[in-house]
Amino acid sequence: MAGGIGSRFWPFSRADKPKQLLDFFGTGRSLLQMTIDRFRPLVPIENMIVATNVAYKEQILAQVPDMKEDQVLCEPARRNTAPCIAYAVSHIRAIAKSENVNIVVAASDHLILEEETFRQTIAHAFDFVAEHNAILTLGMKPTRPETGYGYIQYIQEPSALCLDNVSIKSRDCLDSVSTTPCEKYADIYPVKTFTEKPNLEMAKVFVQSGEFLWNSGIFIWNLRTISEAFEQHLPEVANLFRSGEQLMGTDKEEAFIEDIFPKCPNISIDYGVMEKAQNVFVLPSDFGWSDLGTWGSLYELSQKDDTGNVSLHSEALFYDSKDNIVTLESGKLAVVQGLEDMIIAEENGVLLICKKGEEQRIKQFVADAQEKFEGKYN
Repeated sequence: MAGGIGSRFWPFSRADKPKQLLDFFGTGRSLLQMTIDRFRPLVPIENMIVATNVAYKEQILAQVPDMKEDQVLCEPARRNTAPCIAYAVSHIRAIAKSENVNIVVAASDHLILEEETFRQTIAHAFDFVAEHNAILTLGMKPTRPETGYGYIQYIQEPSALCLDNVSIKSRDCLDSVSTTPCEKYADIYPVKTFTEKPNLEMAKVFVQSGEFLWNSGIFIWNLRTISEAFEQHLPEVANLFRSGEQLMGTDKEEAFIEDIFPKCPNISIDYGVMEKAQNVFVLPSDFGWSDLGTWGSLYELSQKDDTGNVSLHSEALFYDSKDNIVTLESGKLAVVQGLEDMIIAEENGVLLICKKGEEQRIKQFVADAQEKFEGKYN
C-alpha cells in the first residue's frame, strides 16, 4: 500500500511527492524501494502489486523499473485501506484464476531492521493461512506506552490451535470449541480485541498488562478467506467489485475502477473487517519494526549526538539545545540555540518549527496553509 500523502511529515513529504517515495535516511533508496527490496528474496517481483494514488504511478514505475505497468493499481480517489485492499484482492483473483493464493499486505512506509527474521516470519505466516481459514496479523511487543499505534489484545490460552472455520473472540467461548494443540503454530494466538490509538494512561495499562501487542498493520491471508470476510463484513464494498469482476485483469479494468472506486466508503481494514471477523489471529513478532509515521518516530530511529540532537540531510550546529530533529534541503546549515524537543524542517519553500510533543497538530498546519495560500504549499 503506497497511496498516502504522508501529511504528518510535512513539509518534507508533499502532495506531489509523498513520504513513501522519499529517501529519509540518505541511503539512496526510498521507503517504497526498501519495502520492495525486503520482499524480493521471498516473493518474485512479478507477484508484487503496488496500490497507490493515480498521481504517483509514474514515479513508482521510475523507482521500480522491473515492475510492469499493470502491477501498479491506481486508486482514483482516497478511500482508506479497506477499499484499497478490496481492489487488490479483486485484481489478484482475476489474474490468478484461482483462490488458492496467499497474500501479505504491507505498508510502504514501515522500517524493518532485521529483514531476514522478517522474511522467516512471513513464510511461517504463509504456511498458517494456507492451512487454515484464518486472518492473520503480526503484533509487536510494545517497548513503551506509545499513543501513536493501535493495540491488539490476544488470548494466550490455549497456546496454539489447529482449526478451520472456528469463531473465537473471548476466553469464554474457548470451552465450547473443539481445539487441538498444534506444535507447528504454537506461537499464533486468537485475537480478543483491537483498540485504536489510546491515550497515554490507557497505553500504560495495556503495556503493564502483558496482554497487548502493537498493531503492525501487516496482514496475511488466503485469497478465499479475505474474499469471504469482505462479503460478510463489508458487503457494499464486495458487491461493487463483484459487479465488474469479468472486467478485472482486462483493458477495461481501469475504467471500471474509476467508476466504482469513489462509491466505496472511506473505511479502514481494521474497522471494516478485522474488528468484526471472528477468525482473526496474531503472530507476536520481533524483527525491529517501526511505523515511520511521524517526525517523532523518525527521531527515535535516528542517530543522535551527545545531547540527543538529530540532523538529517543537512549540517547543523547546536548550542544549549537538546533532543531536537533538524532536516533542511541539502547544502544548507542550521544554527540552533536554546531549543529543546523541537522539529525544525525545511523543504521546497516551507519552514516548519514545531514542538515535537505537539506534532499531531501538523495536519492542521497543512490544512491552514492550504486554505490561506490556496494550495501553494501542499
